[in-house]
Amino acid sequence: MTDRARTAVLVDFGGVITSSVLRAFTDFGASLGGDPRLPLDLLGRDGASRTLLADHECGRIDAEAFERGFAERLRAHGADVAAEGLTARMQAGMSIDRDMLALLGDLRAAGRPVALVSNSFGTGTYDGVELDAVADVVVISGEVGIRKPSRRIYAIACERLGVDPEEAVMIDDLRQNLDGAARIGIVGVLHTSAADTRHQLAERFGMTI
Repeated sequence: MTDRARTAVLVDFGGVITSSVLRAFTDFGASLGGDPRLPLDLLGRDGASRTLLADHECGRIDAEAFERGFAERLRAHGADVAAEGLTARMQAGMSIDRDMLALLGDLRAAGRPVALVSNSFGTGTYDGVELDAVADVVVISGEVGIRKPSRRIYAIACERLGVDPEEAVMIDDLRQNLDGAARIGIVGVLHTSAADTRHQLAERFGMTI
């Protein structure tokens, strides 16, 4: 069943243009020798860790301050971990999904404007990808001071693309981020693979590419 046609695409970075962030963080947790889920559990449930992540993603603290603080939280839960380079080690298992890069290239070649909407994390996250070659507009949470799933970050992306939210689709691997976009009228594609996302764009929104 085809939904209303949409003309523009907003896309996440980690977990969409890259392989799974959750898997990478779990692999990092396993490397610490304890519960592989510890890093994700702390970032999801531990108040101090959640505050560190929110402050970092919004640009209120830099990567080094986040690393120092999160290393302390990990150590408090039994993990022997150094702060320096922590975010890079957490993301070491992530790789660029070339099929997604091809999909975004096809969208732009077909005249569909693309905005990258990404929450900041660490340094070097975007190494290996020329962001201006991937998207027409790049909105990074630490640069605008707002993070997903705040509706304002999606509104900024639409404003910069020159489209109304009702004209846009958001591609993300996290349901809560799609829910945030939906609050201003952006429909969502829950990403699991480049092939499935390509299929959803074509079948639901008429974006045959």
